[in-house]
Amino acid sequence: MADRLNNGIHIEGLTKRYGAGDTAVDALRGVDMQVAPGEVVGLVGPSGSGKTTLLKCLGAVIEPSSGSMKLGNDVIYKDGWKIKDLRALRRDNIGFVFQAPYLIPFLDVTDNVALLPMLAGRPNAESRQRALELLEALDVAHRAKAMPSQLSGGEQQRVAIARALVNRPPVILADEPTAPLDSERALAVIRILNKMAQQYQTAIIVVTHDEKIIPTFRRIYHIRDGRTHEEAGEGRTFE
Repeated sequence: MADRLNNGIHIEGLTKRYGAGDTAVDALRGVDMQVAPGEVVGLVGPSGSGKTTLLKCLGAVIEPSSGSMKLGNDVIYKDGWKIKDLRALRRDNIGFVFQAPYLIPFLDVTDNVALLPMLAGRPNAESRQRALELLEALDVAHRAKAMPSQLSGGEQQRVAIARALVNRPPVILADEPTAPLDSERALAVIRILNKMAQQYQTAIIVVTHDEKIIPTFRRIYHIRDGRTHEEAGEGRTFE
């Protein structure tokens, strides 16, 4: 597999069945989705519609039942995993942003961001320099030596975004990243994700119920009963 996948996300006919026989539950029933490099796409749907299952499959956290997933030119799943080291795939090629920042409380901001490249074997100095560059781009460099408990909610989420970007992954999966934030901070996070997507040519999927940010997407996938339906979004910038 290439060190860096850089040609977006392609999903065809993806299914996920839990259980067997009469008690089987089809969480995904043939999902098709494409996200181009540099694009931020919304994924919306009611609770139980399959959003979380889809994100876990994309993140190589759970195995689909059938279908295919392609990151860049590499098929990572086609009726079975095609990549041996899924942990390395997640570490190097997929960034995660969650509703809660999940920062490590005993590491300062810089080391929270630098930890992933360090674990990937990059020199500590290089890892911290890359972390500082991202913190600067996200306007939280002045908090580089602060501990997570000293940050506001918006600052914590920016640090979490920096952590997701630090290995320059071609794919970012964001699960309700603005849920705990007020309107101003929520829209700031979406502006940041769009800026980073364009700057690093990252394909980003944002799972959300947040009506404040839904008008910002140019494309939206609705998922209902395990199937996706694409529609054009408003693409409002809120500048």
